Amino acid sequence: MVNYIKGINDCLSGFGLIFKSGVRRYVIIPLIINTGLFAAAIYLLSQQMDIWMQKLLPDWLSWLEWLIWPLFALTLIFIVFFTFTLVANLISAPFNSYLSASVEQKLTGSKPENLVNEPVWKTVIRTVGAEIRKTIYFLLWLIPLGLLTVIPVINVAAPFAWFLFAAWSFSIEYMDSPLGNRGLLFEEIREYNRKNRMRSLGLGTGVFVMTSIPVLNFLAMPVAVCAATKTTVKTSEQQQP
Repeated sequence: MVNYIKGINDCLSGFGLIFKSGVRRYVIIPLIINTGLFAAAIYLLSQQMDIWMQKLLPDWLSWLEWLIWPLFALTLIFIVFFTFTLVANLISAPFNSYLSASVEQKLTGSKPENLVNEPVWKTVIRTVGAEIRKTIYFLLWLIPLGLLTVIPVINVAAPFAWFLFAAWSFSIEYMDSPLGNRGLLFEEIREYNRKNRMRSLGLGTGVFVMTSIPVLNFLAMPVAVCAATKTTVKTSEQQQP
């Protein structure tokens, strides 16, 4: 539980890091991308929420609408914002790599060695390829979660399942920037998160909360990258003999 709280605290500290000199310039483009896509997500939810809710809630459960409606509403919010986050991350992956490197330089005094001599075109290919790999991984998990969401009765548990999935996915998503800069592949990043499960879930929880709050969610991506970089630096320091 202590490490879980540390992960949440790392997420909060990301707000201070995005305003550091040398870091701000790498925040602008991800911020613009995130703002545009989340504005689209909010518009979509405002236009379609009632229609989707009517389709998900069967007539014979209408007497429980006061309880089930909020749960289904939360599930839909999870799905929409999570989907738009995947798209935003795919577009901004190369920028997040450089943002993470600049934060690590602020925290440790040096950038990851793997990134220092890496040409820009290789960084773009590496980060976009990693993003596609993560997206496939996330989409495979969406199949059982989607089924859980639409099956009557057991779909009451859907919001809790989506919450755990979102926290874990966000931790993998944003830990990829600092760990990818260090040369770790996707499977190695997943293993790294497993070894630091509670701190990673704390980080993912903090990011999830940010993405769920209007206006604040526009800052979620750069803050999460900064926070994940700090988490990586801190856990690496703890693991050193």
